[in-house]
Amino acid sequence: MSTEPLSPEPPAGSLPEGVDAALYRQVVGRFATGVAIVTTVVDGVDHAMTVNAFTSVSLEPLLVLFCAEKIARFHDVVLGSELWGVSVLTSDMQDASQWFATRGRTLDGQLEGWPYKRGAATGAAIFTGAVAALECRTHAVHEAGDHTIVVGEVLSLDVPDPEGTALVYYEGRYRTIT
Repeated sequence: MSTEPLSPEPPAGSLPEGVDAALYRQVVGRFATGVAIVTTVVDGVDHAMTVNAFTSVSLEPLLVLFCAEKIARFHDVVLGSELWGVSVLTSDMQDASQWFATRGRTLDGQLEGWPYKRGAATGAAIFTGAVAALECRTHAVHEAGDHTIVVGEVLSLDVPDPEGTALVYYEGRYRTIT
């Protein structure tokens, strides 16, 4: 299975003189992140994408954000749907992370083998094994280079697996918190 790295290298020619792309990737890779899958459903078809650029933004109102690469198939779909779910992955969901990071995978049956329920607020797939889950409505969209920052108003919250250990991505590898 071919997967894309969670922290892509910047395109050649886009860096300031003297800044090395490999060093950039190493530097930003030293910031540990959680791993999540963002999902949406449009016309009965499920769409999903692994992200590690996800964070809380505001308590008033409750806002979170994730970043979507503009060339990803998921990008235009989630912008069009405006309703989406986030499942923060547990350490035993590394295979799910890799699968939903795979470019070009088939949409038909892509959720098979991954237990989920439909979010009541969005209809998006929420993975039942997740350590945390949110449902959101798009609040704002910001252009950011080759990505789009999607800010969402939180509509619902859940802790599907309160005993779960979060999956973490650090220095180009999956890790767990012990």
